[in-house]
Amino acid sequence: MVEKDYYQILGVPRNASQEEIKRAYRTLVLKYHPDRNPGNKEAEEKFKEISEAYDVLRDPQKRAIYDHYGHAGLNSQGVRTTFRDFDDIFSTFSEIFDEFFGFRPSRRKVPETGADLRYDLEISLEEAVYGVEKEITINKKTSCPFCDGSGVQPGYKPQVCDFCHGRGQVYETHGFFKIGTTCPRCGGEGYLILNPCKRCEGRGWVKEKKTIKLRIPPGVDSGTRLRIEGEGEPGLYGGSPGDLYVVIHVKSHPFFVRRGDDILCEVPISFVQATLGDEIEVPTLKGTQRIKIPPGTQPGHIFRLKQMGVPHLNRSGCGDQLVRVIVKVPTNLTQRQMELLKEFEMIEQEKKASPYKNFWEKMKEYLKTKFHK
Repeated sequence: MVEKDYYQILGVPRNASQEEIKRAYRTLVLKYHPDRNPGNKEAEEKFKEISEAYDVLRDPQKRAIYDHYGHAGLNSQGVRTTFRDFDDIFSTFSEIFDEFFGFRPSRRKVPETGADLRYDLEISLEEAVYGVEKEITINKKTSCPFCDGSGVQPGYKPQVCDFCHGRGQVYETHGFFKIGTTCPRCGGEGYLILNPCKRCEGRGWVKEKKTIKLRIPPGVDSGTRLRIEGEGEPGLYGGSPGDLYVVIHVKSHPFFVRRGDDILCEVPISFVQATLGDEIEVPTLKGTQRIKIPPGTQPGHIFRLKQMGVPHLNRSGCGDQLVRVIVKVPTNLTQRQMELLKEFEMIEQEKKASPYKNFWEKMKEYLKTKFHK
């Protein structure tokens, strides 16, 4: 499905001010509202698009994510941009109705899903490779156990607001118009909590620490997000709780470097080992492993140990272990060692197939062709 541009849906430029966005939204939402287009499915879908676009662009944080990363950015951050049902749509319309005509139609409280939470967890490379069980402690809102989330002291009940009689609005008539404003006594709720819960002070929630056991699967990497359903903030008006997202950060290792699902390490060998060949022991994530160094191995050559790397996340198989050999040039040579090396160099120069001889011959020919035309 092609995801439409929110700015195009509202018909505003990308640098539009909040006032321009709100004005465009007001015009479109009144035009395409289902009450004005009964039975028109096309208008209904258009109204949903308009409401979704405005929900993102009116929120500075959501808008910034959308401007930088588009729809993918909103999805990766767990931002909800779609309406679940028509209760949400009509609630949005009622806000516009209130702004246009000065009163808000009565409606029931719509359940709202709680906010998602994020927790950043740092683990070692070994833990990322093999998987691990961790316990994390988070601070989160939970429904007040004393009043069961009602905000009312046990033994009491909320009282209907005596100022607006439960409507949440107070009205004044001016000619043909009836102007409504939010009830100043109950704040639009329609009821009053005269005996607030002493534990949560009438909020309906308390902040507390919670310890959660988390299973980290083998193969995770920095940036991996693990979702724990229902461990976010509690919902409102009977809504479901949000989710907890644990973001993984893998610490650097003193010896190994991760490349995707491969593991790279560097192992020093001597000039003699590289020249004559040898069998050496190298470290891996699963212990040590012996590998053969063929005669004439060049500096920087990489040996690959199959299936000795990181397990593929959520699928079978593993990456490889890569071993790069670093040839160490000897220092502090004795007189005898220097003599032997000079003798070795003379023999090399005398060889007809010497790579040094071939190199310098090619270089002389290139310079002659380049500068003596």
